[in-house]
Amino acid sequence: MQDENPFTPEYFEQLYASDPDPWDFETSEYERAKYRHTLSELPHPRFRRALEVGCANGALTVDLAPRCDRLIAVDVVESVLKRGRDRCADQRHVEFHNMRVPRQTPDGPFDLILLSEVACYWDDADLAGVAQYLCRATEDDGHVLLVHYTEETGYPKTADEAVETLRDLVGNHFNTLKTERPLHYRLDLWQRVAQSR
Repeated sequence: MQDENPFTPEYFEQLYASDPDPWDFETSEYERAKYRHTLSELPHPRFRRALEVGCANGALTVDLAPRCDRLIAVDVVESVLKRGRDRCADQRHVEFHNMRVPRQTPDGPFDLILLSEVACYWDDADLAGVAQYLCRATEDDGHVLLVHYTEETGYPKTADEAVETLRDLVGNHFNTLKTERPLHYRLDLWQRVAQSR
């Protein structure tokens, strides 16, 4: 089946082949400030089992890892995952996997799922699949934290379109705890509604 979304694993492989850090995750003060804000908004000091979708070279993963008993970090580019593995080599509770969410997903449940700068690349079908996965893989009272750049990008969705579409799709399975709009990005924190037994 032909992939209609141009932001395929091959696209990202080529991007990283021409520049190992195309968004300056490792050097940008903007990115460092955004990471600090992201970590400061985590609702608990520590998490049992967390998932980071779109971990790239592990620039955020390495700072998130000390807050987790176990952390699974996934990305579509195998070559960039090596940088993440090297960066977190001394943190044996961190696993890196080559996966294309939502077509490939790690088994839940998770008490934290972090979506940082990934939802904008998903088309409507992907967002529907991600919404189903979030409802299935987030444990009762667990959290989903979303952080996305709000300026024009040319990606399939703007940050607002992607996050609001996901929010509509998960419906009453999640409560919105926080929505913030610092300079150039938005941060959203959701909590999974406990299911009646």
